[in-house]
Amino acid sequence: MTIITACTGGGGGPEIRVGSKDFTEQYVLGNLYEILLDESGFDADYKPAGGSSENHQAIVNGDIDIYPEYTGTALLTHLGMEFDSSMSADTVYSTVKDAYANDFELAVLEPTDFNNTYVLVMTKPKAEELDIKNVSDLSTKGGDLTFGTTQEFTERDDGLPGLRETYGGFNFEEIVALDPGLLYSGIEEGEIDVTTGFGTDGQIAAYDLLVLEDDKKFWPPYPAAPIVRQAVVDEHPEVAELLNQLSATIDADTMQELNWEVSGNGREADEVAREFLEENGLIGS
Repeated sequence: MTIITACTGGGGGPEIRVGSKDFTEQYVLGNLYEILLDESGFDADYKPAGGSSENHQAIVNGDIDIYPEYTGTALLTHLGMEFDSSMSADTVYSTVKDAYANDFELAVLEPTDFNNTYVLVMTKPKAEELDIKNVSDLSTKGGDLTFGTTQEFTERDDGLPGLRETYGGFNFEEIVALDPGLLYSGIEEGEIDVTTGFGTDGQIAAYDLLVLEDDKKFWPPYPAAPIVRQAVVDEHPEVAELLNQLSATIDADTMQELNWEVSGNGREADEVAREFLEENGLIGS
């Protein structure tokens, strides 16, 4: 594979406006996009644009040119389609790609090789004690456990209500609604037994937690793909080439490590992003 890198960096080329959502992983991805494009001769400018709806509306309106989106979110939220457990990640991606081109004149570039779906996690000793390996096990063995999650998760269709409908059970001894920032500390300190997270959270590896298998495939796949205005791709096809090369370098372990550098070790997202791009030969050092 030929790696496209910049001969000169920083700026005086075509303007590219990069957005993202407002949480750690998206900050990392947004900075990766900006730095890669900026170092490849574009005048890239990155600014988080809010949540899923705000980013989608911004790119449809032409206020931003690029942002990272998860294919599951695109399918369910932006397209209003339903997920069937028989749908593979490739099927979801191709469905989203075709619909975005037809409905929004947006290009969905190659997705990353990670799945940032919802996950249910426990400490390994607790899971071994109760012989819990997957979500089905948890649904029937949670009677003596404390489940800590966000208030939103207790109400969302793809949260606790949907899990109960798909798996049955989920009758915990206690359900505690916590701030998202307290979920992992709660399980690490033994205040809760089970919590919700996302598949690429750095805390999963850092705290050596067990991710329970979603054995009934309740959640759709959530790889991240760069969403780009088609007009930008038509005028500057190298944008797609660069971002596709970037996506090919990011698997689940890599994304967890990058996230942990920011959320766990307190480093700045732009510093972590630049270091990754240099180490992988995508930009010069």
